[in-house]
Amino acid sequence: MPGVVYGNKQPTELVAMDPRPLIAELHKSGFNTRVFTLNVEGGNSETVMVHDVQFNPVTDDPQAVDFLRVSADKEVVVSVPTSFVNEEKSPGIKRGGVLNVVRHEVEVKGKATGLPETIECDLTGLDVNDSLHISAVKLPAGVTPTITDRDFTIATIAAPSGLKAAEAEAAAEGEGEGEE
Repeated sequence: MPGVVYGNKQPTELVAMDPRPLIAELHKSGFNTRVFTLNVEGGNSETVMVHDVQFNPVTDDPQAVDFLRVSADKEVVVSVPTSFVNEEKSPGIKRGGVLNVVRHEVEVKGKATGLPETIECDLTGLDVNDSLHISAVKLPAGVTPTITDRDFTIATIAAPSGLKAAEAEAAAEGEGEGEE
């Protein structure tokens, strides 16, 4: 499989690689946030992150890959997938609420070696109609979201349709009683 290695103020290098290790890594969590050591012919190795993978539009097999050189002191911007924990400790989900994921990924900035594979979002204590914002998520030291001008929503707990109907009926009954 053809590829290219660029960045870190070094010349661009063209590479060819066996696609099997790449395919195996593609199916693991945190693929885009992981740092790899790429052994290049001639004995030297590069510390890289995957920047882009091009896929065949018919077979979905990877066709080419772009690697970005990284160093320990440089910050990178990547999209990190979100994952949700403690659903059983969410009163809203226990009552039949539905987790509505607003952001499946959050773009963050940080040193390549300190990036998390996923952003773990804790649902403990969230009730129906509650929202989980980025300010409630604990990010690793040195990792910050790229959106800093607002406290954006990552997920909400939506009311199930049965609960909405019951609340509407209760509200209608309450209005009817007040008229008598």
